[in-house]
Amino acid sequence: MDIFRTKSVEQSIRDTEAPEHRLRKRLTAVDLTVFGIGVIVGTGIFVLTGQVAKQTAGPAVALSFVVAGVVCGLAALCYAEFASTIPVAGSAYTFSFATLGEFPAWVIGWDLMLEMALAAAVVAVGWSGYFASLMNSIGVHLPDAIAGENPVVNAPAMIIVLILTVILVAGIKLSSRVNLVIVTIKVAVILLVIVAGLFFVKAANYSPFIPPAQATPAVAGLKAPLIQVLFGVTPVAYGVIGVFSAAAVVFFAFIGFDVVATAAEETINPQRDLPRGIIGSLAICTVLYVAVSLVVVGMQRYDQLSIKAPLADAFTAVGQHWAAALISIGAIAGLTTVVMILMLGQTRVLFAMCRDGLLPRPMAKVHPRFGTPARLTVIIGVVSALLAGFISLSELAELVNIGTLFAFVVVSAGVIILRRTRPDLPRAFRTPFVPVLPILSVLACLYLMLNLPIETWLRFLIWMIVGSVLYFAYGYGHSRAARTDSSAT
Repeated sequence: MDIFRTKSVEQSIRDTEAPEHRLRKRLTAVDLTVFGIGVIVGTGIFVLTGQVAKQTAGPAVALSFVVAGVVCGLAALCYAEFASTIPVAGSAYTFSFATLGEFPAWVIGWDLMLEMALAAAVVAVGWSGYFASLMNSIGVHLPDAIAGENPVVNAPAMIIVLILTVILVAGIKLSSRVNLVIVTIKVAVILLVIVAGLFFVKAANYSPFIPPAQATPAVAGLKAPLIQVLFGVTPVAYGVIGVFSAAAVVFFAFIGFDVVATAAEETINPQRDLPRGIIGSLAICTVLYVAVSLVVVGMQRYDQLSIKAPLADAFTAVGQHWAAALISIGAIAGLTTVVMILMLGQTRVLFAMCRDGLLPRPMAKVHPRFGTPARLTVIIGVVSALLAGFISLSELAELVNIGTLFAFVVVSAGVIILRRTRPDLPRAFRTPFVPVLPILSVLACLYLMLNLPIETWLRFLIWMIVGSVLYFAYGYGHSRAARTDSSAT
C-alpha cells in the first residue's frame, strides 16, 4: 500500500487547467491582503483580548499577542514560498501532497476541515451575540429561544452563514468587494478604539504588568496545559508561564493568513502577490492586536474586564456608551468577514481533495456561470449553518488552534523537504535562512501546541483517528494518484 505516493508540482498545476475544474483568476495583492485582514481581525480582537487578560496573562496579554504573531510570522514565510511555487487551491493539503505523500496530505486536509468549518461556526455564534446585543441597544429584543445565552436554535448565526454562502457561490470577485467594504468599516472602528481609548488609560492598571503566577480553576484537571503536566509543574495562570499559555489561546486570533494561500489558484499573479498578501496581512493585524490589547488593559483593570465583550464594556465602564455601540457595529462587521473567508478557505481545500479523488470527485465541478465550486460551497454553508445553529461550540474553539498549529508544522517541514527533493523548481519567493527558520517555526508551533489543554489533545486525536478510517475506507481506493500508478504499470 503506497500511502506516501506524492503528486508532482507539475501535475498539480496541470490539474488546474481542466475545464470542469478551472477556477477563475480574479484576485490581486490588494484583494489577498484585504482577505487576510478580513479573516484575521475578528474574534481575537473583539473577544479573546479580555478573556485571556482576565484569566491567564493579565496586562501582559500584549506580549502573548507578540509571541503568537512571531510564531505565525515564521510559518507565514514558509507558506509564502510554497504558495508562490505551487499556486494551486488547497493550501497546506496541496503542499503536503507534493512533499510528504498522499496519506499525510489527507491528514492535513482532514485537519484543515476541523480548523475552518469549526472556526466558521464558532465565529458565527459570536456574531449572533453581538447582533443580539446591538438589537437590544436600539430597543429590539430578540427571543432567548433564538438568540439568548443558550438558544434552542441560534437563528441569527444560521441566517448570516446562509447569506454569506450565497455571496461565495456568486463569485470570488464579488466576495472580495463585499470583504473590502466590511474590512474598511471594522479597521476604522478599531483605530477609533485605539485613539479614543488612549484618553482613558490609567498607568495604575498596568501594574503588575505580569501578575504573579497562581493556581486557578481555569487551569485545573483536563484544562491544564499539557506541557505543565508533562514536566510536573503545578498548573498556574499568570506569570511568565501564563503569557505563553495565553499565546496558545490568542493564536486563534491569527488564524486566517493561511486561508490566503487557499486562494492561490484564483490569483492573477500568484508568484508575486501571494507572499505580499500573506505577510502583509499578518504584519498589519499584529500591530492592531498589540495596540488594542494595551489600550483595553489600560482603560480597565485586567481582573475587571468583561469576557463576553471586553472592548465595548471597557468603554461603558468609563461612561462612553456611544463608543460601546460603535464597537458592537465594528464587531459585527469584523466577524462577518471572518465567517465568509473561513468558508471560502474550507471550500477550496475540499475542492482540491475532491479533484484528487480522495473525496467524491463530482463535488469539485465548477459552476459554468460563476466560476466557483458551487456544490461544495452550498454543502459547507449548510453544514456550518447547522453547527452554528444547534451545537454549543465554545469548548471546542481550542481544537481550531491545535489543528492550525499542526498544519503549520507540516508546511514548515515541507519547505526543507521540497528544497532537497526539487531544488530545480523556480521559486518566486524563497524562505530565508533555510533550514534554520523552518526548524524554528516547527519548534515554536510544537511549543504552543504543548501549551494547549489535555482535553484539546484528546479531542484532536479522536478526530484524526476518524479521518484515518475514512481515508482507508474511501480515499485510498478512489485516489486519482492510485489509478495513475496502476495505469503506469
